[in-house]
Formats: sequence, C-alpha cells, structure tokens
Amino acid sequence: MTPSQRIELVCPAGSLPALKTAIDHGADCVYLGFKDATNARNFTGLNFDPAGMLEGVRYAHQRGRKVLLALNTYPQAHNWRDWTAAVDRAAEMELDAVILADPGLMDYAAKTHPGLRLHLSVQGSATSYEAINFYHERFGIQRAVLPRVLSLAQVESVIARTPVEIEVFGFGGLCVMVEGRCALSAYATGESPNCNGACSPGKHVRWEQTPQGMETRLNGILIDRFADGERAGYPTLCKGRFDVNGETYYAIEEPTSLNTLELLPDLARAGVRAIKIEGRQRSPAYVAQVTKVWRAALDRVMADADGFAVQPAWMAELNKVSEGQSHTLGAYYRPWK
Repeated sequence: MTPSQRIELVCPAGSLPALKTAIDHGADCVYLGFKDATNARNFTGLNFDPAGMLEGVRYAHQRGRKVLLALNTYPQAHNWRDWTAAVDRAAEMELDAVILADPGLMDYAAKTHPGLRLHLSVQGSATSYEAINFYHERFGIQRAVLPRVLSLAQVESVIARTPVEIEVFGFGGLCVMVEGRCALSAYATGESPNCNGACSPGKHVRWEQTPQGMETRLNGILIDRFADGERAGYPTLCKGRFDVNGETYYAIEEPTSLNTLELLPDLARAGVRAIKIEGRQRSPAYVAQVTKVWRAALDRVMADADGFAVQPAWMAELNKVSEGQSHTLGAYYRPWK
C-alpha cells in the first residue's frame, strides 16, 4: 500500500486524560465534544470546557495529531445560536475538522468559515453514495462516517462512487438503529438523543432490587431483570430483554461490541480512509487498551495486507473491554431474527 492510502486511527476523547492517552498510544486523530447538548455524548463528567479544549488541541498538534470536534446533534429554532457559536469556537481554536449532522449547520459552517474542514457525522444517517455526494456538492463535506448498518459489499459500493473520504466504525458499542433518527430514547424519556445529546440519560435511570431480581428501568419502563450475581447493565432501551411471543431475549440488539479487526485487510483494499473507535463515555484505561491494539493492527495491515493475521493477544485484550465481554461483526455478518 502507498502512503496515500494510509488508514487513520480515530479514537475517542471524553476527557483530557483520555485525549492524552489516545495520542500517547498511537491515535492519528481524537474526537471530542463541548460540555453541552451540541454533541451526542452529553453526559455529566464528560467532554471539554474551552480551556480544556485548547489544552487538548495544543497537546495533539505538538505531536502531529489531529483533533476533530463532534457537533453531531440537531439544533432547534430556540437554541440555534448555541450550535453556531460552537462552530465559531471550533474555527477560532483551529480544530482540524468539525463532525456535523445538521444540514443547516453545515451551510452555516461552509459560508462563515470556508477554511474549516467538515465531516459528515454518522448521525447524518447517510448510507448511500447519493446522500454523501449531495452533502459534498452542497456543503463541501470531505469525509463521511458510515452508519453501522452496512455490509462490506455496501461499504465498497459507496467508496467506489464518491470522492468523499469514508470512515467506518472499527470497535466499540454497536448501534443497529437508524443513527440520527432513533426515537426509542425520546419515546421513553421525552428527551431526544438527536437534540439533547444523550441516549437513555442518567437522570431517568433506576436500578431496584426486587424479589424477582435486580431490575433496571428507564423512566419507569422495565428494561431488564438480572439474577443474583448477574452483572446488571445500563438500561439502554434497545439492549433490553423483552418478552416477544412468549420468548424472553434481546429482541432488538444484544449487549456486545462491534469488532472488525479481522476485516481490516478487506476494509483497506476497499479504500476506507479512517477507522473510528467508539467510546467517549469510557475510561482512559479503555482508550489506552483499545488504541494500543488497533495501532498495532493497522501498522501490520498497512505493511502487509495480504499477510495480515489477527493476533490472539489482540482479541484477548479487546474482549476484556467489550460490552458483555463478547464481540460481533455486526451488519457485516448477522443472522437476523
């Protein structure tokens, strides 16, 4: 492979320690957000104030790495200025790109800051080359992050028909919803993750020990019930166990992590330009462990794609931090029920 085909490793930074950890362990780029609803990980204790953002940008740029800002939620008429102000701050702080979902905000960014590089967020739900090319032609989008619902053949088809760089998720939480359009959390809590930035927001979450076991609820809705000694997961609506036609199981999505490590040679040959690691809500220790493995794997595949083989030690390390201690190829291969 030529250097121009190098795949960037894009890692999560939910905090300044996580950002520094990602950079120190080999991330080419980190992505982060402000401490407000302009980003889709709007949780207490996460994200950056302006001073922390400036320090993170300085730390990354001194080491030749990039910082990408997630402004990937949808502003409304009453708070439009909060989102445009975030775009302005991104330009002032000299971030390397802004990741956007809302077309109106793309239009503002393109016209107000023409030198600012724009990426299309996974929250934009662009699964076809026609959609991606529209954003490229209208707003100058230079990279698109594909939703986690496409097969490998579909990814290849998109790349072959667009001049836009394509970024795909490589590891982390799996979302099978129409990303950027999911209404499940809004249905249960009245707060849309697409506008407020938090799926299954913490203030609506409850754990309660009952005679039947540990129950997890989201705004009063029973999401799951766990036996004594069974780990009680966070009550995200799409990852609960439900009674369907007399059978109780994970009817929408199992709590497992996406892991495309074995597909790296295929993704490289297809022309993928960046691999994204999910997990801004995870700890710096998670960021260190995952970044280290993916840095080694990407270096190996870029050196010799044909001879690439997944190392058992890599899988062992990733399984330690996988949701449910298991992994899947997601839409790349799934026996849908």
